[in-house]
Amino acid sequence: MSTITKVALAGAGGNIGAPVLERLLKAGFQVTVLTRQGSSSTFPAAVTVKPVDYDSVDSLNTALQGQDAVVVTLTSTALDKQHNLIDASVKAGVKRFIPSEFGSDTFNEKLRALPGYKVKIDVTKALEKAAKESGLTWTAIINGPFLDWGISANFLLNTKDRTVEYPDGGNSLFSVTNLDDVGRAVVGVLKNPEQTKDRPVYVQSTAVTQRQLADLVKKAVGADGWKESEYSIDDTVKGIWDEVKKDQPNFLAIFMGSLKAAVWGGDSYNSRYKKLDNELLGVKELTPAELESVVAKSIPK
Repeated sequence: MSTITKVALAGAGGNIGAPVLERLLKAGFQVTVLTRQGSSSTFPAAVTVKPVDYDSVDSLNTALQGQDAVVVTLTSTALDKQHNLIDASVKAGVKRFIPSEFGSDTFNEKLRALPGYKVKIDVTKALEKAAKESGLTWTAIINGPFLDWGISANFLLNTKDRTVEYPDGGNSLFSVTNLDDVGRAVVGVLKNPEQTKDRPVYVQSTAVTQRQLADLVKKAVGADGWKESEYSIDDTVKGIWDEVKKDQPNFLAIFMGSLKAAVWGGDSYNSRYKKLDNELLGVKELTPAELESVVAKSIPK
């Protein structure tokens, strides 16, 4: 495959998009940012900005002319817009498509059965179909939850309320990745197109247990006043399917339950990646001291 130089980025203003854009520019790629029509977002002078209608394949096709790759970092509420982006990429002759995965292993069969991941899996199926029928190739980046964001947003545990949950006791390792390392992984894929063609790649900044993470946070903010609880992943999954059967299911509860199982479900959900592409993609794992520093710096003030 020829060298990739021109990259279109969808969702550049978000939590994932911003560090990805920064890494793409540092690596010397010519970046075109796709924005929603009427968006007030601003970007560095080196970036070409093209307003698009994500509901129009024609609009997207026009914007993608001459692009070698498309990287999507759209939020979870806009993941279905990727189908139009795939169709437009095929029409425009794009070589590589990196979908908005950037999370748990949606190529794990047990995880694929969870209803909360259907949208992402449908996008992957569309990419696999496009790859068979056109010159478009794809790479899905699997990196687990974001370490730094997960702490700052009180997702992995809540430092504001000093609450932490331990799934199945909290002693199972799970892969986590800093947002900057996600950006490095994107660059690594685009610089190694043949080695990353039509497959998922797996990266992590480190692997931790929930109890190890809680200990590091407590070391930084103090151990007093924490409310700790445990829950069962099996019970969580049962609750997901009970919710699905309701006349008016709570889709947020289904998504969050699926997310908990994927992140903390252990080996059966491939929560810790044993085969990594870190070396290929240029992502270095954190030392224990670096992990402690990242955790401390990520705690919201």
